[in-house]
Amino acid sequence: MSSQSSSDPPAVEEQSPVFRCGGISYLHIPSQNSLQSAMFYQQVFGWKVRTEADHASFEDGTGHVIGAWVPDRSPSGNTGILPYVYVDNIDQVLAQVSAHGGEVVRPPYPEGDLRVATFSDPSGTVMGVWQRPRK
Repeated sequence: MSSQSSSDPPAVEEQSPVFRCGGISYLHIPSQNSLQSAMFYQQVFGWKVRTEADHASFEDGTGHVIGAWVPDRSPSGNTGILPYVYVDNIDQVLAQVSAHGGEVVRPPYPEGDLRVATFSDPSGTVMGVWQRPRK
């Protein structure tokens, strides 16, 4: 039984946007070089990264998703789950992908009223990016 009374404010951990029932909140991203991957995602998306020796973890740009780069999973390549990151300018992001060791897999294409693309990070994991066109 908790000693916290109903009038006490929730703990800081409980206020984190990561704690959302039913929301994706934690990811393991395959990488044989977690420090290289951490720098890639920090430079491309501005993710907050934490590094310790040969381990790196992250918080995405919204604070809703956290995770780590792990060596014990195979890069997804073009199979398996394909996560997408929302961006303001898909062309600038893909330029950053290329500049920091990634590769554009599928250049931007229309999907309804969106622009969508996929890229491979330096470890070979394929992810997508998408944006709403500017009006």
